Amino acid sequence: MKKEDTKIYIIGGGVSGLIAAKVLEDNGFYPTIIEASERVGGRVKTDIVDGYQLDHGFQVLLTSYPAANKYLDFEMLDLQFLLPGATIFKNQQQKIIGDPLRQLSLLFSTLFSGIGNTSDKLKVLKLNQKLKNRSLSEIFSDNEHTTLSYLKDFGFSARIIDDFFKPFFSGIFLESNLDTSSRMFEFVYKMFGEGSAAIPKGGMEAIPKQLMQKLKQTKILFDSKVASVGNKKIILEDGTHFESDFTIIATEKSNLIQEFKAPPKEWNSCHNLYFETDGKVINKPLIGLIPEQGSLINNIFYNSSLKVNSQGEKDLLSVTVIDCKNLSGEQLIEQVKNELKNYCGIETVRMIKEFVIPKALPKLADLQYDILSSDTYFQNNCFLAGDVILNGSLNAAILSGESAATGIAEMWTRTSS
Repeated sequence: MKKEDTKIYIIGGGVSGLIAAKVLEDNGFYPTIIEASERVGGRVKTDIVDGYQLDHGFQVLLTSYPAANKYLDFEMLDLQFLLPGATIFKNQQQKIIGDPLRQLSLLFSTLFSGIGNTSDKLKVLKLNQKLKNRSLSEIFSDNEHTTLSYLKDFGFSARIIDDFFKPFFSGIFLESNLDTSSRMFEFVYKMFGEGSAAIPKGGMEAIPKQLMQKLKQTKILFDSKVASVGNKKIILEDGTHFESDFTIIATEKSNLIQEFKAPPKEWNSCHNLYFETDGKVINKPLIGLIPEQGSLINNIFYNSSLKVNSQGEKDLLSVTVIDCKNLSGEQLIEQVKNELKNYCGIETVRMIKEFVIPKALPKLADLQYDILSSDTYFQNNCFLAGDVILNGSLNAAILSGESAATGIAEMWTRTSS
């Protein structure tokens, strides 16, 4: 069978599926992506509402991700960079901390912030040096602990854990107890230390849009929901059948494969609310953290502190809530507004949009950095991709898609020779 005649279907047009398609094209194949929604991106999407550019959840691209450097054109994305630090709202005051070695302007505010003690600041330098010298393979082969136990064992004080590490990394892991694997903490901390946090000028969806634009031999079927996959056959919810020589499932497989008996993946969720405001209380592109015990808000960020392709008339504030405490609708919105006023001194003008994201990040154990192409094989010429098989990151999504596509190319070569 010729490569161009080989029927390869990729279920899911997120980052993993798009990367898989690109790698298959590079190997001479003509795949088809089956996407349930009206556009690519998966969990990486951006909407325009009232002229404002709204990402689905506050997300950043870490420029040190090795896989992102391999497949993304950062210059074309026109990345806008956040400063390497945070503004902490504590006792109705702003305390700015950051990495003065990378941003000299943060030196004095960090030294005199009162966040953590002198020992904590020395331990930060020690942690920086430790992870600078550790390879990614070493990080992901180490014993797993919770992030919280890791920080305590490292000797950080309860004060800096509560005031900085908990709110900052809770916003990354989307869980408030820092139960996430220490492997993920070391990986993310290392990536922050070696690069920058950035957002494309066109929003995070610019990333999957760029990947889609690179595809030349791939067909994409939008608004096509898959009902089941099995025995080289794909059935859509509308009854359409596809015969497939190879299939990549770049989405949750538990509801697609009848033979798959394991329970569905658990996910961390979040609420992301956008408000229009008159002016900014944070005058630099810094994440704002609220470490107050019992607060709804985890972090805030003024998207209007960066250059964007679509800017509304006023300032745009993103608010992330990890634990909504069983509040929803108007109750949640009013409580968030009260906290913005009481903790940050922010008078909101109006609510723009709320995104409820039940499946924001997968809950995973035994996290891995990469996967062998042969290990992405599932059954019946079906391969698996997605960050759910490695770790919850854009880097993992890219690597898993690459490995699954490579697995197909290798199997095709073996069976065709």
